Amino acid sequence: MNRTRAFVAAGVVFVGAVACGVALAQAPATPPAKTAAPAAAAPMSSNPSAAARIEAWTTKQWDAAKQEWAKDKAKWADCRNQSSKQKLEGRKSWSFLYKCMTS
Repeated sequence: MNRTRAFVAAGVVFVGAVACGVALAQAPATPPAKTAAPAAAAPMSSNPSAAARIEAWTTKQWDAAKQEWAKDKAKWADCRNQSSKQKLEGRKSWSFLYKCMTS
């Protein structure tokens, strides 16, 4: 009976050693090279986006821009209608209207 236990124990150790060896042989020797970072993960530039700049405007700056844009009545009306359809309010509508009027 002791002989059987010894063979079983040796077999288990042997199979374990073989399994670990196979696993290590399949592991890559070096870590994979890093690929270029996607655009979303790229570091932000020091200049904020147009939307962020517009949302930071004061009411006085916004009123001045509205007066200038209101000169083009058709485009101003169209941009305001689009903003209303999207249910934009406050400073969120400011950035949309800015993009609409400057495009």
